[in-house]
Amino acid sequence: MEKTNSRRIDSRLEDLIAAAGAVAFEFSDNDREAYNLAQVALIEMIRKTSQPIDLDKELAELAPISQLLH
Repeated sequence: MEKTNSRRIDSRLEDLIAAAGAVAFEFSDNDREAYNLAQVALIEMIRKTSQPIDLDKELAELAPISQLLH
């Protein structure tokens, strides 16, 4: 059984962008500040919920090229 990430966000990316933008514009004095605030918030949300990738393991589990090509 796979270990679930308790920090998972069950939302679509466009929903997160819209929410971050709405909050940022509400609490910012100007457009530039709002865009920067929304950007930082989205980067932090994605960074904190992303899972590290074991590239060696992922590559080892790939099907051989002969099975992928017809």
